[in-house]
Amino acid sequence: MLQERSITQDKRSGDEQGQPAHKVEDGLLSQVLDTLEQGVIVWSSEGACITHNARVLDLLKLKPAQLCLGATLDALLSECEDRGDHFDMSRPDLHSALADRKPFQLEIRLGCGRVLSAQVRPTRDAGHITAFTDVTDTRNAVFALEDAKAEAARAEQTANEVLEHERGRKREVSLLAKMDEWLQSCKSLDELYEIVTAFMHRILPGSRGQLFIYSNSRDVLEQACAWQFDVKQENFTPDSCWALRRGRTYTFSNDALGFVCDHVKETHRGEAAPEKFTCVPIVAHGDTVGLMHIEFLPGSESIDVVDPVAFTKRCGEHISMAIANVKLRDELRDQSTRDPLTGLYNRRYFLDAMRRIMTQTVARQGNFALLSIDADKFKNYNDEHGHDAGDVVLEAIAEKMCSLDVDGAVACRVGGEEFSILLPFADRSRATESAEELRHSIEEMRVKYIGGPLPKVTVSIGISVYPTHGTDPQELIKQADIALYAAKDAGRNNSQVADGASMITFD
Repeated sequence: MLQERSITQDKRSGDEQGQPAHKVEDGLLSQVLDTLEQGVIVWSSEGACITHNARVLDLLKLKPAQLCLGATLDALLSECEDRGDHFDMSRPDLHSALADRKPFQLEIRLGCGRVLSAQVRPTRDAGHITAFTDVTDTRNAVFALEDAKAEAARAEQTANEVLEHERGRKREVSLLAKMDEWLQSCKSLDELYEIVTAFMHRILPGSRGQLFIYSNSRDVLEQACAWQFDVKQENFTPDSCWALRRGRTYTFSNDALGFVCDHVKETHRGEAAPEKFTCVPIVAHGDTVGLMHIEFLPGSESIDVVDPVAFTKRCGEHISMAIANVKLRDELRDQSTRDPLTGLYNRRYFLDAMRRIMTQTVARQGNFALLSIDADKFKNYNDEHGHDAGDVVLEAIAEKMCSLDVDGAVACRVGGEEFSILLPFADRSRATESAEELRHSIEEMRVKYIGGPLPKVTVSIGISVYPTHGTDPQELIKQADIALYAAKDAGRNNSQVADGASMITFD
Protein backbone atom coordinates (compact mmCIF):
# COMPACT_ATOMS: atom_id res chain seq x y z
CA MET A 1 0.00 0.00 0.00
CA LEU A 2 2.92 2.29 0.84
CA GLN A 3 4.50 1.51 -2.55
CA GLU A 4 1.23 2.28 -4.33
CA ARG A 5 0.96 5.69 -2.63
CA SER A 6 4.56 6.49 -3.49
CA ILE A 7 4.03 5.60 -7.13
CA THR A 8 0.86 7.69 -7.27
CA GLN A 9 2.67 10.67 -5.82
CA ASP A 10 5.45 10.18 -8.37
CA LYS A 11 2.84 10.02 -11.09
CA ARG A 12 1.43 13.42 -10.07
CA SER A 13 4.93 14.85 -10.02
CA GLY A 14 5.55 13.50 -13.48
CA ASP A 15 2.34 15.02 -14.81
CA GLU A 16 3.23 18.40 -13.34
CA GLN A 17 6.68 18.35 -14.98
CA GLY A 18 5.35 17.31 -18.34
CA GLN A 19 6.91 13.85 -18.19
CA PRO A 20 4.85 10.82 -19.24
CA ALA A 21 3.26 9.54 -16.01
CA HIS A 22 3.52 5.90 -16.94
CA LYS A 23 7.26 6.21 -17.52
CA VAL A 24 7.78 7.71 -14.06
CA GLU A 25 5.68 4.91 -12.56
CA ASP A 26 7.43 2.15 -14.49
CA GLY A 27 10.87 3.51 -13.69
CA LEU A 28 10.21 3.82 -9.99
CA LEU A 29 8.50 0.45 -9.81
CA SER A 30 11.38 -1.25 -11.64
CA GLN A 31 13.93 0.33 -9.28
CA VAL A 32 11.99 -0.82 -6.24
CA LEU A 33 11.42 -4.36 -7.51
CA ASP A 34 15.03 -4.87 -8.60
CA THR A 35 16.31 -4.01 -5.12
CA LEU A 36 14.34 -6.82 -3.54
CA GLU A 37 15.86 -10.15 -2.56
CA GLN A 38 12.47 -11.70 -3.24
CA GLY A 39 11.13 -12.49 -6.68
CA VAL A 40 8.05 -10.40 -7.43
CA ILE A 41 5.30 -10.66 -10.06
CA VAL A 42 2.50 -8.10 -10.34
CA TRP A 43 -0.69 -9.50 -11.88
CA SER A 44 -3.62 -7.61 -13.36
CA SER A 45 -7.24 -8.26 -12.42
CA GLU A 46 -7.47 -10.53 -15.49
CA GLY A 47 -4.55 -12.64 -14.24
CA ALA A 48 -1.99 -11.26 -16.70
CA CYS A 49 1.59 -10.32 -15.78
CA ILE A 50 1.98 -6.53 -15.56
CA THR A 51 5.59 -6.49 -14.43
CA HIS A 52 8.18 -8.54 -12.56
CA ASN A 53 11.76 -8.26 -11.38
CA ALA A 54 14.76 -10.21 -12.59
CA ARG A 55 15.06 -12.13 -9.32
CA VAL A 56 11.84 -14.06 -9.96
CA LEU A 57 13.28 -15.60 -13.14
CA ASP A 58 16.24 -16.93 -11.15
CA LEU A 59 14.06 -18.30 -8.34
CA LEU A 60 11.51 -19.97 -10.62
CA LYS A 61 14.22 -21.18 -13.04
CA LEU A 62 12.48 -19.48 -15.97
CA LYS A 63 13.73 -17.91 -19.16
CA PRO A 64 12.61 -14.34 -19.97
CA ALA A 65 10.43 -15.64 -22.81
CA GLN A 66 8.54 -17.86 -20.36
CA LEU A 67 7.43 -14.88 -18.25
CA CYS A 68 6.89 -11.96 -20.57
CA LEU A 69 4.53 -9.07 -19.98
CA GLY A 70 0.97 -10.22 -20.63
CA ALA A 71 1.70 -13.84 -19.75
CA THR A 72 -1.21 -15.37 -17.86
CA LEU A 73 -1.16 -16.99 -14.45
CA ASP A 74 -2.64 -20.22 -15.82
CA ALA A 75 0.07 -20.36 -18.48
CA LEU A 76 2.77 -20.00 -15.83
CA LEU A 77 1.14 -22.69 -13.67
CA SER A 78 1.00 -25.06 -16.63
CA GLU A 79 4.65 -24.37 -17.47
CA CYS A 80 5.72 -25.16 -13.90
CA GLU A 81 3.55 -28.28 -13.61
CA ASP A 82 4.81 -29.66 -16.93
CA ARG A 83 8.41 -29.58 -15.74
CA GLY A 84 7.56 -31.31 -12.43
CA ASP A 85 7.09 -28.43 -9.97
CA HIS A 86 4.64 -29.17 -7.16
CA PHE A 87 2.24 -26.68 -5.54
CA ASP A 88 0.71 -27.36 -2.11
CA MET A 89 -2.55 -25.81 -3.36
CA SER A 90 -4.65 -27.09 -6.24
CA ARG A 91 -5.41 -24.76 -9.12
CA PRO A 92 -9.15 -24.46 -8.26
CA ASP A 93 -8.25 -23.69 -4.65
CA LEU A 94 -5.72 -21.13 -5.82
CA HIS A 95 -8.27 -19.34 -7.99
CA SER A 96 -10.77 -19.47 -5.13
CA ALA A 97 -8.23 -17.90 -2.77
CA LEU A 98 -7.53 -15.16 -5.31
CA ALA A 99 -11.24 -14.47 -5.66
CA ASP A 100 -11.56 -14.05 -1.87
CA ARG A 101 -9.30 -10.98 -2.14
CA LYS A 102 -7.41 -11.84 1.02
CA PRO A 103 -3.67 -12.40 1.57
CA PHE A 104 -2.58 -16.03 1.58
CA GLN A 105 0.53 -18.18 1.24
CA LEU A 106 1.44 -21.28 -0.71
CA GLU A 107 4.54 -23.41 -1.07
CA ILE A 108 6.21 -24.52 -4.29
CA ARG A 109 8.65 -27.43 -4.51
CA LEU A 110 10.62 -27.09 -7.74
CA GLY A 111 11.69 -30.09 -9.72
CA CYS A 112 15.31 -29.28 -8.88
CA GLY A 113 14.55 -29.74 -5.17
CA ARG A 114 14.46 -26.09 -4.11
CA VAL A 115 11.50 -24.92 -2.00
CA LEU A 116 9.88 -21.52 -2.51
CA SER A 117 7.35 -19.73 -0.30
CA ALA A 118 4.92 -17.54 -2.24
CA GLN A 119 3.13 -14.69 -0.44
CA VAL A 120 0.08 -13.46 -2.36
CA ARG A 121 -1.56 -10.13 -1.56
CA PRO A 122 -4.41 -8.35 -3.37
CA THR A 123 -3.97 -4.87 -4.85
CA ARG A 124 -6.49 -2.07 -4.87
CA ASP A 125 -7.04 -2.37 -8.64
CA ALA A 126 -8.38 -5.97 -8.26
CA GLY A 127 -5.07 -7.50 -9.22
CA HIS A 128 -2.54 -9.12 -6.92
CA ILE A 129 1.18 -9.28 -6.14
CA THR A 130 3.10 -12.51 -5.63
CA ALA A 131 6.42 -12.44 -3.75
CA PHE A 132 8.64 -15.57 -3.91
CA THR A 133 11.24 -16.44 -1.27
CA ASP A 134 13.67 -19.35 -1.35
CA VAL A 135 13.20 -21.14 2.00
CA THR A 136 15.18 -24.29 1.17
CA ASP A 137 18.08 -23.57 3.51
CA THR A 138 15.71 -22.54 6.30
CA ARG A 139 13.76 -25.79 5.97
CA ASN A 140 16.93 -27.83 6.00
CA ALA A 141 18.05 -26.01 9.14
CA VAL A 142 14.70 -26.77 10.80
CA PHE A 143 15.01 -30.45 9.94
CA ALA A 144 18.56 -30.49 11.29
CA LEU A 145 17.37 -28.81 14.47
CA GLU A 146 14.59 -31.37 14.88
CA ASP A 147 17.10 -34.17 14.45
CA ALA A 148 19.32 -32.51 17.05
CA LYS A 149 16.39 -32.20 19.44
CA ALA A 150 15.47 -35.84 18.91
CA GLU A 151 19.07 -36.85 19.53
CA ALA A 152 19.16 -34.70 22.68
CA ALA A 153 15.92 -36.30 23.89
CA ARG A 154 17.38 -39.77 23.35
CA ALA A 155 20.53 -38.77 25.22
CA GLU A 156 18.47 -37.43 28.12
CA GLN A 157 16.45 -40.63 28.25
CA THR A 158 19.62 -42.70 28.36
CA ALA A 159 21.01 -40.55 31.17
CA ASN A 160 17.79 -40.89 33.14
CA GLU A 161 17.84 -44.65 32.75
CA VAL A 162 21.37 -44.76 34.16
CA LEU A 163 20.39 -42.57 37.09
CA GLU A 164 17.37 -44.72 37.87
CA HIS A 165 19.69 -47.65 38.52
CA GLU A 166 21.39 -45.78 41.30
CA ARG A 167 20.10 -46.66 44.71
CA GLY A 168 19.80 -43.08 45.92
CA ARG A 169 17.80 -42.00 42.84
CA LYS A 170 15.21 -44.71 43.28
CA ARG A 171 13.74 -42.90 46.25
CA GLU A 172 13.52 -39.71 44.24
CA VAL A 173 11.86 -41.53 41.35
CA SER A 174 9.30 -42.97 43.73
CA LEU A 175 8.50 -39.54 45.15
CA LEU A 176 8.16 -38.02 41.69
CA ALA A 177 5.98 -40.89 40.56
CA LYS A 178 3.59 -40.30 43.43
CA MET A 179 3.44 -36.59 42.70
CA ASP A 180 2.94 -37.23 38.98
CA GLU A 181 0.05 -39.57 39.68
CA TRP A 182 -1.79 -36.79 41.46
CA LEU A 183 -0.74 -34.03 39.06
CA GLN A 184 -1.99 -35.93 36.02
CA SER A 185 -5.36 -36.39 37.73
CA CYS A 186 -5.90 -32.65 38.15
CA LYS A 187 -8.93 -31.19 36.43
CA SER A 188 -7.92 -27.57 37.08
CA LEU A 189 -4.88 -25.43 37.78
CA ASP A 190 -6.17 -24.64 41.27
CA GLU A 191 -6.12 -28.36 42.13
CA LEU A 192 -2.64 -28.63 40.66
CA TYR A 193 -1.37 -25.82 42.89
CA GLU A 194 -2.82 -27.53 45.98
CA ILE A 195 -1.02 -30.77 45.10
CA VAL A 196 2.27 -28.97 44.45
CA THR A 197 2.04 -27.27 47.85
CA ALA A 198 1.38 -30.52 49.70
CA PHE A 199 4.01 -32.62 47.89
CA MET A 200 6.84 -30.10 47.90
CA HIS A 201 6.40 -29.59 51.65
CA ARG A 202 6.50 -33.38 52.11
CA ILE A 203 9.41 -34.33 49.84
CA LEU A 204 11.58 -31.30 50.68
CA PRO A 205 10.83 -30.74 54.37
CA GLY A 206 13.99 -28.73 54.84
CA SER A 207 12.86 -26.05 52.45
CA ARG A 208 10.27 -23.42 51.79
CA GLY A 209 9.13 -22.40 48.37
CA GLN A 210 6.79 -20.57 46.07
CA LEU A 211 5.31 -21.18 42.62
CA PHE A 212 4.71 -18.13 40.43
CA ILE A 213 2.74 -17.94 37.18
CA TYR A 214 2.78 -15.20 34.56
CA SER A 215 -0.25 -12.88 34.58
CA ASN A 216 -2.40 -12.70 31.44
CA SER A 217 -0.57 -9.55 30.41
CA ARG A 218 2.79 -11.34 30.93
CA ASP A 219 4.30 -8.24 32.52
CA VAL A 220 4.43 -9.63 36.07
CA LEU A 221 4.47 -12.98 37.87
CA GLU A 222 1.82 -13.74 40.48
CA GLN A 223 2.11 -16.20 43.35
CA ALA A 224 0.06 -19.33 42.63
CA CYS A 225 0.99 -21.24 45.79
CA ALA A 226 3.58 -21.34 48.59
CA TRP A 227 4.71 -23.56 51.46
CA GLN A 228 6.42 -22.62 54.70
CA PHE A 229 6.14 -18.89 53.84
CA ASP A 230 4.36 -16.68 56.38
CA VAL A 231 3.37 -13.90 53.96
CA LYS A 232 2.26 -13.87 50.34
CA GLN A 233 4.93 -12.69 47.92
CA GLU A 234 4.06 -9.51 46.04
CA ASN A 235 3.93 -9.61 42.24
CA PHE A 236 7.29 -9.05 40.58
CA THR A 237 8.56 -8.43 37.06
CA PRO A 238 10.45 -11.10 35.06
CA ASP A 239 13.69 -9.12 35.13
CA SER A 240 13.73 -9.43 38.95
CA CYS A 241 14.90 -13.06 38.66
CA TRP A 242 18.25 -14.22 37.34
CA ALA A 243 16.77 -17.54 36.19
CA LEU A 244 14.20 -15.82 33.94
CA ARG A 245 16.73 -13.33 32.66
CA ARG A 246 19.23 -16.07 31.82
CA GLY A 247 16.64 -18.58 30.59
CA ARG A 248 17.77 -21.47 32.82
CA THR A 249 17.82 -22.68 36.42
CA TYR A 250 19.75 -20.42 38.75
CA THR A 251 21.15 -21.50 42.14
CA PHE A 252 22.57 -19.06 44.66
CA SER A 253 24.86 -20.13 47.52
CA ASN A 254 26.92 -18.09 49.97
CA ASP A 255 29.95 -20.29 49.34
CA ALA A 256 30.01 -19.58 45.58
CA LEU A 257 30.08 -16.52 43.39
CA GLY A 258 26.55 -15.35 42.70
CA PHE A 259 23.96 -12.62 43.17
CA VAL A 260 20.65 -12.57 45.03
CA CYS A 261 17.56 -12.10 42.85
CA ASP A 262 15.68 -8.84 43.38
CA HIS A 263 12.43 -10.66 44.14
CA VAL A 264 14.22 -12.56 46.94
CA LYS A 265 15.51 -9.28 48.38
CA GLU A 266 11.94 -7.95 48.43
CA THR A 267 10.68 -11.07 50.23
CA HIS A 268 13.39 -10.80 52.90
CA ARG A 269 13.37 -7.03 53.22
CA GLY A 270 14.85 -6.06 56.57
CA GLU A 271 16.46 -9.47 57.16
CA ALA A 272 19.33 -11.52 55.80
CA ALA A 273 18.88 -13.20 52.43
CA PRO A 274 18.74 -17.03 52.41
CA GLU A 275 22.10 -18.80 52.32
CA LYS A 276 21.01 -21.01 49.43
CA PHE A 277 18.11 -20.95 46.99
CA THR A 278 17.18 -22.19 43.54
CA CYS A 279 14.92 -20.60 40.90
CA VAL A 280 13.57 -22.96 38.22
CA PRO A 281 11.75 -21.60 35.14
CA ILE A 282 8.46 -23.42 34.50
CA VAL A 283 8.32 -24.21 30.80
CA ALA A 284 5.23 -25.62 29.07
CA HIS A 285 5.38 -26.56 25.36
CA GLY A 286 8.47 -24.42 24.89
CA ASP A 287 6.90 -21.35 26.51
CA THR A 288 7.97 -20.07 29.94
CA VAL A 289 4.78 -19.84 31.99
CA GLY A 290 6.16 -19.31 35.48
CA LEU A 291 8.88 -19.84 38.08
CA MET A 292 9.46 -22.11 41.08
CA HIS A 293 11.56 -20.64 43.89
CA ILE A 294 12.98 -22.93 46.60
CA GLU A 295 14.97 -21.80 49.65
CA PHE A 296 17.02 -24.47 51.44
CA LEU A 297 17.18 -24.04 55.21
CA PRO A 298 20.49 -24.98 56.86
CA GLY A 299 20.75 -28.29 58.74
CA SER A 300 17.46 -29.73 57.53
CA GLU A 301 18.30 -31.98 54.59
CA SER A 302 15.81 -34.64 53.49
CA ILE A 303 16.80 -38.30 53.83
CA ASP A 304 14.79 -39.08 50.68
CA VAL A 305 16.68 -36.70 48.39
CA VAL A 306 20.33 -37.09 47.46
CA ASP A 307 20.84 -33.73 45.71
CA PRO A 308 18.15 -31.18 46.67
CA VAL A 309 19.11 -28.71 43.93
CA ALA A 310 19.06 -31.31 41.15
CA PHE A 311 15.87 -32.80 42.56
CA THR A 312 14.21 -29.36 42.65
CA LYS A 313 15.01 -28.93 38.98
CA ARG A 314 13.47 -32.33 38.20
CA CYS A 315 10.37 -31.38 40.20
CA GLY A 316 10.14 -28.22 38.12
CA GLU A 317 10.23 -30.26 34.94
CA HIS A 318 7.43 -32.54 36.15
CA ILE A 319 5.34 -29.58 37.31
CA SER A 320 5.94 -27.93 33.94
CA MET A 321 4.61 -30.98 32.14
CA ALA A 322 1.57 -31.14 34.41
CA ILE A 323 0.76 -27.47 33.84
CA ALA A 324 1.16 -28.00 30.10
CA ASN A 325 -1.25 -30.94 30.19
CA VAL A 326 -3.89 -29.04 32.17
CA LYS A 327 -3.61 -26.04 29.85
CA LEU A 328 -3.79 -28.33 26.81
CA ARG A 329 -6.92 -30.01 28.16
CA ASP A 330 -8.47 -26.60 28.78
CA GLU A 331 -7.59 -25.47 25.26
CA LEU A 332 -8.96 -28.64 23.68
CA ARG A 333 -12.14 -28.37 25.73
CA ASP A 334 -12.56 -24.76 24.65
CA GLN A 335 -11.95 -25.66 21.02
CA SER A 336 -14.64 -28.35 21.15
CA THR A 337 -17.20 -26.22 22.98
CA ARG A 338 -16.43 -22.63 21.98
CA ASP A 339 -17.17 -20.65 18.84
CA PRO A 340 -13.76 -19.47 17.54
CA LEU A 341 -15.01 -16.03 16.43
CA THR A 342 -17.09 -14.85 19.39
CA GLY A 343 -15.76 -17.05 22.19
CA LEU A 344 -19.33 -18.03 23.06
CA TYR A 345 -20.31 -21.65 23.57
CA ASN A 346 -21.21 -23.52 20.39
CA ARG A 347 -24.35 -25.44 19.48
CA ARG A 348 -22.94 -28.71 20.82
CA TYR A 349 -22.36 -27.23 24.26
CA PHE A 350 -25.70 -25.39 24.11
CA LEU A 351 -27.66 -28.64 23.73
CA ASP A 352 -25.71 -30.36 26.52
CA ALA A 353 -26.17 -27.38 28.84
CA MET A 354 -29.88 -27.25 28.09
CA ARG A 355 -30.35 -30.91 29.02
CA ARG A 356 -28.34 -30.39 32.21
CA ILE A 357 -30.29 -27.29 33.24
CA MET A 358 -33.58 -29.02 32.43
CA THR A 359 -32.66 -31.96 34.69
CA GLN A 360 -31.79 -29.57 37.53
CA THR A 361 -35.00 -27.59 36.97
CA VAL A 362 -37.15 -30.72 37.06
CA ALA A 363 -35.56 -31.74 40.36
CA ARG A 364 -36.29 -28.39 42.00
CA GLN A 365 -39.67 -27.98 40.23
CA GLY A 366 -38.93 -24.51 38.89
CA ASN A 367 -38.55 -22.59 35.64
CA PHE A 368 -35.86 -21.70 33.19
CA ALA A 369 -36.01 -19.67 29.97
CA LEU A 370 -34.54 -19.85 26.50
CA LEU A 371 -33.87 -16.72 24.42
CA SER A 372 -33.48 -17.28 20.67
CA ILE A 373 -31.72 -14.24 19.13
CA ASP A 374 -31.18 -13.27 15.51
CA ALA A 375 -29.42 -10.19 14.09
CA ASP A 376 -31.88 -8.32 11.87
CA LYS A 377 -31.17 -8.26 8.12
CA PHE A 378 -27.64 -9.40 8.74
CA LYS A 379 -27.16 -10.80 5.23
CA ASN A 380 -27.74 -7.35 3.79
CA TYR A 381 -25.34 -5.97 6.35
CA ASN A 382 -22.63 -8.39 5.21
CA ASP A 383 -23.31 -7.62 1.55
CA GLU A 384 -23.03 -3.87 2.10
CA HIS A 385 -20.11 -3.70 4.53
CA GLY A 386 -18.25 -6.98 4.05
CA HIS A 387 -17.89 -10.11 6.11
CA ASP A 388 -15.01 -8.69 8.15
CA ALA A 389 -17.24 -5.87 9.36
CA GLY A 390 -19.98 -8.44 9.99
CA ASP A 391 -17.61 -10.47 12.15
CA VAL A 392 -16.83 -7.37 14.21
CA VAL A 393 -20.56 -6.84 14.78
CA LEU A 394 -21.06 -10.49 15.80
CA GLU A 395 -18.24 -10.14 18.32
CA ALA A 396 -19.89 -6.98 19.71
CA ILE A 397 -23.24 -8.77 20.05
CA ALA A 398 -21.52 -11.63 21.87
CA GLU A 399 -19.90 -9.16 24.27
CA LYS A 400 -23.32 -7.70 25.12
CA MET A 401 -24.69 -11.19 25.69
CA CYS A 402 -21.86 -12.02 28.10
CA SER A 403 -22.45 -8.79 30.03
CA LEU A 404 -26.10 -9.68 30.68
CA ASP A 405 -26.52 -9.62 34.47
CA VAL A 406 -28.19 -13.00 35.06
CA ASP A 407 -26.74 -15.62 37.39
CA GLY A 408 -25.77 -18.81 35.59
CA ALA A 409 -26.66 -17.51 32.09
CA VAL A 410 -25.21 -19.61 29.26
CA ALA A 411 -24.60 -17.62 26.05
CA CYS A 412 -24.15 -19.53 22.79
CA ARG A 413 -23.67 -18.88 19.11
CA VAL A 414 -25.87 -21.44 17.39
CA GLY A 415 -24.69 -20.57 13.89
CA GLY A 416 -24.23 -17.58 11.58
CA GLU A 417 -26.01 -14.60 13.12
CA GLU A 418 -28.16 -16.83 15.36
CA PHE A 419 -27.58 -16.86 19.11
CA SER A 420 -29.22 -18.39 22.17
CA ILE A 421 -29.10 -17.72 25.90
CA LEU A 422 -30.20 -20.12 28.61
CA LEU A 423 -31.48 -18.40 31.78
CA PRO A 424 -31.65 -20.78 34.77
CA PHE A 425 -34.27 -19.89 37.39
CA ALA A 426 -35.93 -17.35 35.03
CA ASP A 427 -39.72 -17.23 34.72
CA ARG A 428 -41.68 -15.42 32.00
CA SER A 429 -41.32 -12.01 33.62
CA ARG A 430 -37.57 -12.28 34.30
CA ALA A 431 -36.92 -13.70 30.82
CA THR A 432 -38.81 -10.81 29.18
CA GLU A 433 -36.87 -8.27 31.23
CA SER A 434 -33.56 -9.87 30.28
CA ALA A 435 -34.52 -10.04 26.60
CA GLU A 436 -35.47 -6.36 26.53
CA GLU A 437 -32.32 -5.42 28.43
CA LEU A 438 -30.19 -7.28 25.89
CA ARG A 439 -32.13 -5.95 22.88
CA HIS A 440 -31.82 -2.37 24.09
CA SER A 441 -28.09 -2.67 24.84
CA ILE A 442 -27.42 -4.04 21.33
CA GLU A 443 -29.56 -1.30 19.76
CA GLU A 444 -27.60 1.36 21.66
CA MET A 445 -24.12 0.02 20.93
CA ARG A 446 -21.94 1.70 18.31
CA VAL A 447 -19.44 -0.50 16.54
CA LYS A 448 -16.36 0.92 14.84
CA TYR A 449 -14.56 -0.79 11.99
CA ILE A 450 -11.33 0.48 10.40
CA GLY A 451 -11.66 3.77 12.21
CA GLY A 452 -15.27 4.52 11.29
CA PRO A 453 -18.64 3.74 12.85
CA LEU A 454 -20.84 1.02 11.38
CA PRO A 455 -24.61 1.40 11.02
CA LYS A 456 -26.81 0.50 13.99
CA VAL A 457 -27.52 -3.18 14.49
CA THR A 458 -30.70 -4.57 16.02
CA VAL A 459 -31.85 -8.03 17.04
CA SER A 460 -35.12 -9.87 17.27
CA ILE A 461 -35.65 -12.22 20.23
CA GLY A 462 -37.96 -15.16 20.78
CA ILE A 463 -38.65 -16.42 24.31
CA SER A 464 -39.78 -19.81 25.57
CA VAL A 465 -40.07 -20.90 29.19
CA TYR A 466 -39.95 -24.34 30.78
CA PRO A 467 -42.41 -25.98 31.38
CA THR A 468 -45.03 -23.60 29.92
CA HIS A 469 -43.86 -23.95 26.34
CA GLY A 470 -42.40 -27.44 26.45
CA THR A 471 -40.91 -30.11 28.62
CA ASP A 472 -38.14 -31.29 26.30
CA PRO A 473 -35.30 -29.35 24.63
CA GLN A 474 -36.58 -29.76 21.07
CA GLU A 475 -39.99 -28.32 21.90
CA LEU A 476 -38.55 -25.37 23.80
CA ILE A 477 -36.19 -24.59 20.92
CA LYS A 478 -39.06 -24.85 18.43
CA GLN A 479 -41.30 -22.54 20.46
CA ALA A 480 -38.51 -20.00 20.91
CA ASP A 481 -37.89 -20.02 17.14
CA ILE A 482 -41.60 -19.53 16.45
CA ALA A 483 -41.59 -16.56 18.83
CA LEU A 484 -38.49 -15.25 17.03
CA TYR A 485 -40.29 -15.38 13.67
CA ALA A 486 -43.19 -13.54 15.28
CA ALA A 487 -40.79 -10.83 16.45
CA LYS A 488 -39.47 -10.43 12.91
CA ASP A 489 -43.00 -10.35 11.47
CA ALA A 490 -43.80 -7.61 14.00
CA GLY A 491 -41.18 -5.34 12.46
CA ARG A 492 -37.95 -6.69 13.98
CA ASN A 493 -36.02 -5.10 16.86
CA ASN A 494 -38.43 -6.50 19.45
CA SER A 495 -38.93 -9.55 21.64
CA GLN A 496 -41.87 -11.95 21.67
CA VAL A 497 -42.89 -14.71 24.08
CA ALA A 498 -44.08 -18.01 22.63
CA ASP A 499 -47.80 -18.69 22.80
CA GLY A 500 -48.78 -21.04 25.60
CA ALA A 501 -50.94 -21.64 28.59
CA SER A 502 -50.57 -19.67 31.77
CA MET A 503 -47.28 -20.13 33.51
CA ILE A 504 -47.15 -23.48 35.27
CA THR A 505 -46.12 -23.19 38.89
CA PHE A 506 -45.43 -25.78 41.56
CA ASP A 507 -46.67 -25.94 45.08
